[in-house]
Amino acid sequence: MGDTKERILQTALMLFAEKGYAAVSVSDIAGALGITKGALYRHYESKRDIFDSIVSRMAQRDAAQADADGMPSGTLVDMPEAYRAATVDNAVAFAKSMFRYWTQDPFASAFRRMLTLEQYKSPEMGALYQQYLAAGPVGYMEDLFSSLGLPRAHERAVAFYAPMFLLYSVYDGAADKPAVLSTLDALMEDAREQLNRQLKDMR
Repeated sequence: MGDTKERILQTALMLFAEKGYAAVSVSDIAGALGITKGALYRHYESKRDIFDSIVSRMAQRDAAQADADGMPSGTLVDMPEAYRAATVDNAVAFAKSMFRYWTQDPFASAFRRMLTLEQYKSPEMGALYQQYLAAGPVGYMEDLFSSLGLPRAHERAVAFYAPMFLLYSVYDGAADKPAVLSTLDALMEDAREQLNRQLKDMR
């Protein structure tokens, strides 16, 4: 039973990423799996139930990814000590890791593409897009840079995250994906040098 439930979740997400959430029906999901709608309903009550499970899974995976990289999985207000323990080097390593996660991990990549397609179609999807791919990451880096004592933390956070945001789209259409990764890594190394220099100058 568990395997079928997982297959439904994964297949639905792939279809949502390809066609958009609104364009996919329960019949489409069942058909892609070669099962009946009745069999699908034994695992999920509705398409909305599948979607809610995807969002819940993404939240768990996102926190686990931060934990695995030794970074705070919450806000500065919730986890001040974890933010104070982080460094510029941690932030750069985390950015490289997250870029690969959002582009190469099948679940995260499909979730990102789904939100990119759906962000203008409903306030809920727009809010999720902002949370995971736009304002949320900027706010996270702003909290981190604030905890490091860097002035103009918001502007620095925007400058730090901007290459990642742009290169997500570049990566999706690139024939030479390793070159995109190399570009991202080089830009993150430039950011590391600049931020560490600024911290040194403040001492």
